[in-house]
Amino acid sequence: MRAFASAQHLKAKPWKPNAATPSAIFWRILTAAPWNCGGIFDFDAKQIRLAELTRALEAPDVWSDAKRAQDLGREKKQVEGVVNTLTGVSTSLADARELFDMARAEDDDATLVSVETDVAAVEKAVANLEFHRMFNLPQDPNNCFLDIQSGSGGTEAQDWARMLERMYLKYCERKGFQVELLEESEGDVAGIKSAAIKVSGDYAYGQLRTETGIHRLVRKSPFDSNARRHTSFASVFVYPEVDESIVIDINPADLRIDVFRASGAGGQHINKTESAVRITHLPTNIVVQCQNDRSQHRNKAECMAMLKSRLFELEMRKQNERKDKIEESKSDIGWGHQIRSYVLDQSRVKDLRTNVETGNTQGVLDGDLDQFINASLKQGV
Repeated sequence: MRAFASAQHLKAKPWKPNAATPSAIFWRILTAAPWNCGGIFDFDAKQIRLAELTRALEAPDVWSDAKRAQDLGREKKQVEGVVNTLTGVSTSLADARELFDMARAEDDDATLVSVETDVAAVEKAVANLEFHRMFNLPQDPNNCFLDIQSGSGGTEAQDWARMLERMYLKYCERKGFQVELLEESEGDVAGIKSAAIKVSGDYAYGQLRTETGIHRLVRKSPFDSNARRHTSFASVFVYPEVDESIVIDINPADLRIDVFRASGAGGQHINKTESAVRITHLPTNIVVQCQNDRSQHRNKAECMAMLKSRLFELEMRKQNERKDKIEESKSDIGWGHQIRSYVLDQSRVKDLRTNVETGNTQGVLDGDLDQFINASLKQGV
């Protein structure tokens, strides 16, 4: 056993786990004060807020304002998740402590091993809550939009943009997020020139926001008959869906709205009618477009939602004095601006901001991004 000594050893001296073992958390939590650390661990405040939300949702007129009711329901789900987790941790620790004391008294090694397994599960639950403490932006719980843009380099870059699109779709599938492909421009030979994806789920923006930047691919090109190494770039830009409680004033005179026939799969109707919509915000030159629906009105509504989110994100970046850095990286999709390198022929993916590196390139391309995202959030990237 790693964390628990033998029964004879336990009788010889008081048990205290090594700090490096998973079950060390058992000792730390047992000897700590109740949940009074503040933030997500402020159990009393969370319970009070949960009761307030429950009463608000039970009010007879709550659905007279559907948007407010949905917001209350979403917040209740988040708060309830924290309360239930902390309650479960408290119960599990009480049970584990009782079993531990009994096992020590009876020299029952099998029960000690079982307690260690239970405590490891508790540690995982607490670690997950600790991870959520890194979501410190008000928009972190929101849905988000993810834009992918191929860099210069023609087919190579467009194929890389398609690979990134697949990687993020796989990541969202792992996380249980819902995805909606709002726009996709096919490449000239292979891949895509650009794509816009809406990601819906708890903390979708918080999970994905650190992926904004330039992604660099190095590989032996499947499009080169001489199998030479090629370097390709693509940009990723993630921005939160704006809650309707945030008012974004847009002057209609600042908009240029174009309608056109949708491209790609979708049947005769979607390709023969001008259902796709592109909106350009002239003062900022922000362009959004949507062609996933047969209805021009619904595509326009989705475009307006994307535009509001982009304008809100732009203002936030100005306030945080990060606008110049991000705009520079978006305007030059190439050398010197990348956040992550994917070197496939050397089986290496490295995040240049955190120095996190892995040799499991296929796993990363299949959506295993947790190690990179977690490290970026911890460093406040």
